[in-house]
Amino acid sequence: MATETLKSDTGAGGTSVIRRVLLDNGALSALVVLVVAMSLLSGDFLTTQNLLNVGVQAAVTAILAFGVTFVIVSAGIDLSVGSVAALSATVLAWSATSAGVPVVLAVVLAIVTGIACGFVNGALISYGKLPPFIATLAMLSIARGLSLVISQGSPIAFPESVSRLGDTLGGRLPVPVLVMIAMGLLTALILGRTFIGRSMYAIGGNEEAARLSGLRVKRQKIVIYALSGLFAAVAGIVLASRLVSAQPQAAQGYELDAIAAVVIGGASLAGGVGKASGTLIGALILAVLRNGLNLLSVSAFWQQVVIGVVIALAVLLDTLRRKAGSGAASSAGTAPGAPGSGRRGVLKFAGAALAVAVVVGGVSYVNSGSSGGATKVGMSLSTLNNPFFVQMKEGAQAEAEKAGIDLTVTDAQNDASQQANQLQNFTSSGFSSIIVNPVDSDAVGPGVRSANQADIPVIAADRGVNKAEAATLVASDNVAGGKLAADALADKLGGKGSIVILQGTAGTSASRERGAGFAEGLKAYPGIKVVAKQPADFDRTKGLDVMTNLIQSHPDITGVFAENDEMALGAAKALGARAGKSVSVVGFDGTPDGLKAVGAGTLYASVAQQPGELGRIAVQNAVKAAKGDKVESTVKVPVKVVTRENVADFS
Repeated sequence: MATETLKSDTGAGGTSVIRRVLLDNGALSALVVLVVAMSLLSGDFLTTQNLLNVGVQAAVTAILAFGVTFVIVSAGIDLSVGSVAALSATVLAWSATSAGVPVVLAVVLAIVTGIACGFVNGALISYGKLPPFIATLAMLSIARGLSLVISQGSPIAFPESVSRLGDTLGGRLPVPVLVMIAMGLLTALILGRTFIGRSMYAIGGNEEAARLSGLRVKRQKIVIYALSGLFAAVAGIVLASRLVSAQPQAAQGYELDAIAAVVIGGASLAGGVGKASGTLIGALILAVLRNGLNLLSVSAFWQQVVIGVVIALAVLLDTLRRKAGSGAASSAGTAPGAPGSGRRGVLKFAGAALAVAVVVGGVSYVNSGSSGGATKVGMSLSTLNNPFFVQMKEGAQAEAEKAGIDLTVTDAQNDASQQANQLQNFTSSGFSSIIVNPVDSDAVGPGVRSANQADIPVIAADRGVNKAEAATLVASDNVAGGKLAADALADKLGGKGSIVILQGTAGTSASRERGAGFAEGLKAYPGIKVVAKQPADFDRTKGLDVMTNLIQSHPDITGVFAENDEMALGAAKALGARAGKSVSVVGFDGTPDGLKAVGAGTLYASVAQQPGELGRIAVQNAVKAAKGDKVESTVKVPVKVVTRENVADFS
């Protein structure tokens, strides 16, 4: 009997070990599966340099997520961390440059800014009785607005001494990774070894029970949200250090990545569950996905689909693990390590792992477009949520197919940090040349310098690169285009009238240059008065909304200048029958929809940039540079004013 019991226990123990390894670490298992899948699918993935890239790219998300872990463990939510990160970085840069504050004090001010934002969140939730979702959503808007107010919508150069946080130690070990590890250890210490950490679990498990047991729940919540703000400030400083500038629009949407990382790592949105190691694994899963899909040349649009599916599968795996554990523990006739339950758990894990591998591998196979030994060119576009850049991509792809080269196109989604990651991936994968359409000319500098050091030629498209060397700039002259727009609108109005200006995304070089050119051109027409300027973020819907509002306060306007066709089309929709009759609207870009509107008379004119031609010429120069052939330092693609009289030539 004793022998039989021993054998039974040993067998159960062996099964239990396997079960713990495979099931009790759902997020870790998903990460391992992803790493193995990416390694098999791409020979460039499992290299020292690329793994360091993954660490750097995970750093900001992980640091933000560590702070969010405190909030989620206590059954709260914090949607403001991305905006607080941007505000903290902007405060540091502005204090150290414009205000002349010593750098050390500027860093302290940035940290205090993050803590203050978290304190306000906690106070609104604890004493103002606002739901966490509403309080932090309000702070998201407030912090982003303050960042834009302080910076006036333009990037601010970061102090050189602080920018070293974005560099490497000894030319090899990235400092952002070290900061991430340090903040992760601090998170683990707070959660596991402090009174406030234990309070978080108690509040998240049962807030009323925690209050009745003597915890000062309201005060604890203020501390919890202040900690989240502190971590957001550190993340903002690290992000700005990588970009050597504080971007007022930085970290947009990062709060969702941070929450996703925490949940993928095993935390429950209901509270009471979560740990630092799980959050780190969740952040690494997101970074591995984005890095690997870039290397596999997966379409930028499909990348979003794959990331969403894999996140769902990772969380599903963890849910199955929890159900398997609770079911095994509660079954009357089945011990925790019984063969049946263990086998079912392993099968569930294997199924989820296989699903992850199939999704990644299948989409990669369909969309990779690999050309074997062909010249590999990477192209990072600032956004593909704009017809202008879609046309640029199509022109580039057509030329790449004609030349027989392997072109990988990525979408930075107007995020300078994401673009820096993409350039890192291109560089570490040994691409022959890189085309970059910068989100911001300053922020792209570090990524381009890395390519310079690797002797990979970089072609700047549409916007220039600052503080780094580009083999050539293929671009329309945005300033000259702005002047042409001013001349065209003034000519239509007879040199007199009241106009409004719809500006692009604050802080982008395209918006600054087009606006500066238009303002310069308008100086020749003193009879034209600008009665309002408002940003509409290069978006048609926002152009419609902003124009609708401006009409209420300025009903007698006679002209509109929009810094792209999408906003111009939104403005025309808001003006209704007045567009093209009593109000003349001028756009910029010459997109297909914009040209149709010009032909129909809804828009008076558009400054056409020929984006397809721009993409085609950029690829031509990238191929030349990759072969070592000489390229011109600047290649200008002509801009022209398109009106109803000549629109047929462009259509």
